[in-house]
Amino acid sequence: MNFDVKRMLKFEHNVGEKEKKYRLYAGSALLVISLFIPGGEVLLLLVGLVLVATGYSGWCPIYSGLNKNTCEK
Repeated sequence: MNFDVKRMLKFEHNVGEKEKKYRLYAGSALLVISLFIPGGEVLLLLVGLVLVATGYSGWCPIYSGLNKNTCEK
């Protein structure tokens, strides 16, 4: 496994359109669920925010580090 920091800092799109939708839907669902849990689950809130941010931007730092790309060519 090769973790390439230079490639990670380029912010190249590496999340495909289909996966973007899934990330946005799952992230927004986690955000809504975290609001209605009595304890105020911070973990659900953080994961939801990360999923929404990566879905909106189309760039995932973990995918960059692992040289993975789900964009259709």
